[in-house]
Amino acid sequence: MEGLLGFLLIGGLFFLMMRFGCGAHMSHGGHGGGHGADSEVKHTDLVCGMDVDMKQGYGKMHEGQLYRFCSRNCLDQFEEDPEKYLNQPAGNNGGTP
Repeated sequence: MEGLLGFLLIGGLFFLMMRFGCGAHMSHGGHGGGHGADSEVKHTDLVCGMDVDMKQGYGKMHEGQLYRFCSRNCLDQFEEDPEKYLNQPAGNNGGTP
């Protein structure tokens, strides 16, 4: 009986931690900030200026920052010369999607 009580106590604490504590973010799909937050995040393609949804297009980590691109062509152009696109406003460089 003592073993069962200890098991139930540990199980209850585990449930409370997962529901309200350190594991609470797991039920919402990560650290996205709540319901549907990932789908609302938009990135601007640095090559052509299009808005790109977080779950679409191509992603590229560059110097610790995530950039998203609408097409493989835009990603390839960025990879050829990242500084060209980082040092000027999006869409003002004549690139094509």
